Amino acid sequence: MRKIIHIDMDAFFASVEQRDNPELRGKPVAVGGSKARGVVAAASYEARKYGVHSALASKIAAQRCPHLIFVKARFEVYSAVSRQIREIFHSYTDLVEPLSLDEAYLDVTENKVGMPSATIIAQEIRKRIFEETGLTASAGVSYNKFLAKIASDMNKPNGFTLITPDKAEGLVAGLAIEKFHGIGKVTAAKMQSMGILTGANLRERSEEELVRNFGKVGRYYYRIARAQDDRDVQPHRIRKSIGSERTFDVDLIEEHDMLLQIDKLCQEVAHDMERLKATAKTVTLKIKYFDFTLNTRSKTFLSEFSSADAIYTITRDLLRTPQLPLYPVRLLGVSVSSLLYQHDRLQEGYQLTLEL
Repeated sequence: MRKIIHIDMDAFFASVEQRDNPELRGKPVAVGGSKARGVVAAASYEARKYGVHSALASKIAAQRCPHLIFVKARFEVYSAVSRQIREIFHSYTDLVEPLSLDEAYLDVTENKVGMPSATIIAQEIRKRIFEETGLTASAGVSYNKFLAKIASDMNKPNGFTLITPDKAEGLVAGLAIEKFHGIGKVTAAKMQSMGILTGANLRERSEEELVRNFGKVGRYYYRIARAQDDRDVQPHRIRKSIGSERTFDVDLIEEHDMLLQIDKLCQEVAHDMERLKATAKTVTLKIKYFDFTLNTRSKTFLSEFSSADAIYTITRDLLRTPQLPLYPVRLLGVSVSSLLYQHDRLQEGYQLTLEL
């Protein structure tokens, strides 16, 4: 039986800001956006009490919490802290699967410290994270990824939960369907309309019925209703895209202003590509207008590219094709996909470059 840990940092971005600025401690903080516009990237627990959460429009967040403090995101700082935390993970096991900057799965069935107890390892990791970064983390421990993720959510913030085999099926049976990891809001709403409100209700449905209503992922739903999950922790999980986007305080109207922002986004994307030793064949430009209407434009090439200049040239053409935006722009995003990593190119024995 495997021993899986899921570590989830508590309100990560906001907690870093409160750590670095004592005046923010104990106060409702939103990272990203402003009182006028934008989107909240993260919210402190003090802000969450007012219904402020990530992906919420800043204007609505300010209405819900009039004394909310908006701070500018510092992703370079969050990335540095994330690397620091991952070094702690890797001192226990190389089987670490990062899901984002602030959470990861660890398989400690066999570990570097020879510790038979995943519970003790998880508690040691939480203790070291706090001592070395000043931040708190919640942890869940169980025998598969699904249960470990469920466990880490149960006693946040700064909590720990162990789900043992003898408790797993009963816990899953009583779990509200919207609390299932892997079941999003839209799917949960569809299940609820079908009378599937809890794990027990989900378990009553056959695999055939779930596949018929939800496609191939129905097989996954069938298994997790029985507390089963055979997915391995994947330390080299491949990213399918790399991107960056920005919401502006003032809508952009002039091409010059849009290109200035696109250049910054392309620089950020190229930096991440260099760090990941990746090239791409597809560029996508995301445009969100003042009325929240969304438009995407993309182009795919036969050859690879990775430089900021190449990405910028392609994105500039996408901005102008079929025509420049006709309405004020509140958000721009640039992403690359059809990625190829260095080890793939070495195996294939060739590398193509795109000259623009």
